[in-house]
Amino acid sequence: MSRTDEVVDGVRRMITGGELGPGDRLPVEKDLAERLGVSRGSLREGVRALTVLGVLDTRQGDGTYVTSLDPARLMSSLQFVVDLHGDTSARPFHAVRRVLETEAAGLAAHRITPEALEQALAVLEQAARTLAQEPVDHAAFIEADTAFHRIVADQGGNPVITALVEAIAGRTARERLWRGLHEEGAEARTQRDHEAVWRALAAGDAEAARVRMAAHLLDVEETLPGPEVTED
Repeated sequence: MSRTDEVVDGVRRMITGGELGPGDRLPVEKDLAERLGVSRGSLREGVRALTVLGVLDTRQGDGTYVTSLDPARLMSSLQFVVDLHGDTSARPFHAVRRVLETEAAGLAAHRITPEALEQALAVLEQAARTLAQEPVDHAAFIEADTAFHRIVADQGGNPVITALVEAIAGRTARERLWRGLHEEGAEARTQRDHEAVWRALAAGDAEAARVRMAAHLLDVEETLPGPEVTED
């Protein structure tokens, strides 16, 4: 284990052991370096690594603090990992998204608030107006598409699922834009699928919400590049 890894592991143990919590300030550099048995240089490297991971936040002139440890913040680095995979690997990532969002839709059917339903409906109405324009603003439609899925994921009530979906969904945005530009009727199908998901959510029908979301995302997945993902 490198010295930097020792710092990362040491701070992790301080957090998981309850010694440090969200918003807490780390001990001063000299004391923390002595406690972890590393040099100040190694400590700084470890702190930088944890800052990139969203665990720590260094404030100029004020010290280093533990962040909120919000899943969305901690998993934001996953977006970088996803982006490292080329244009030919969208399908495997989308398959993961399909599994997550299908479950999120089922959870949301029991938890979604009237305000969120209204917000989702407003997004669908905006998407419908976008499709009615000539020429269609495909980028604006993708924005509405993303907003609708974000609402559903948020209303599922599981912040980890929401964070994972957020990290993965951006990976397929370019491919979905290409689909809208080149596949006739694709965006109209997406709109109908979204409306069907919304109706299931409004009815509080978890099974229908899962089925509608799964069918919608599978339709999108089949047009994406990458190896086919099979299920046993």
